[in-house]
Amino acid sequence: MRIHHPLNAAHVIRRVVAFCAAILSMGALAHGSMPEPAMDDAHAHAHHHVTPETLRSVRDYRLPAVSLVREDGKPVVLADEMNDGRPVVLTFIYTTCTTVCPLTSQTLAELQRKLGTSRDSVHIVSISIDPEQDTPAKLREYAQRFGAGPEWRHYTGTLAASQTVQRAFDVYRGNKMDHAPVMLVRAAPGASWVRIDGFATADQLLAELPTRHASR
Repeated sequence: MRIHHPLNAAHVIRRVVAFCAAILSMGALAHGSMPEPAMDDAHAHAHHHVTPETLRSVRDYRLPAVSLVREDGKPVVLADEMNDGRPVVLTFIYTTCTTVCPLTSQTLAELQRKLGTSRDSVHIVSISIDPEQDTPAKLREYAQRFGAGPEWRHYTGTLAASQTVQRAFDVYRGNKMDHAPVMLVRAAPGASWVRIDGFATADQLLAELPTRHASR
């Protein structure tokens, strides 16, 4: 007897779109450095049309008491890193991801460029969900691939610490292959977090930052 399981069409479409877009993105990355500014608008335009709709919500998350390791090898306390007075843009990645993470990191690279001279006053945070594989050296290589500046830091650590942070921000899915695109923005220490589920654009992220940072 054959049993038919219903499929979630929206989920399937999101996975297919993300996979196809990532293949195109990784092909571009394999041929050299990040695109020149003249190509950025074309990429952003294409990204706008292939990205599924996003969902914005406001959440009150508490930073867990955990220590992580930055891509430069320095052990840090997460709360100290995030409560340095700057707005925070947070996401979760892993370096061997070929679908969600390259698109997410390209968006952060575009955000970094759009911030221009204000970029040092915004803290961009990428935390690995595969810390057992993502050593500081691998994170440095990954950061360089996307042109990360000193304001965009990448973090690893123990598996337990990573999972604690993922659970604190309600992004833990038990399997790195099942993780979904999520961006989190906090305008200032103590403020609520804006959560954007789906592939947010750089302009969406800019709109959530304090006015003085949202310059083109």
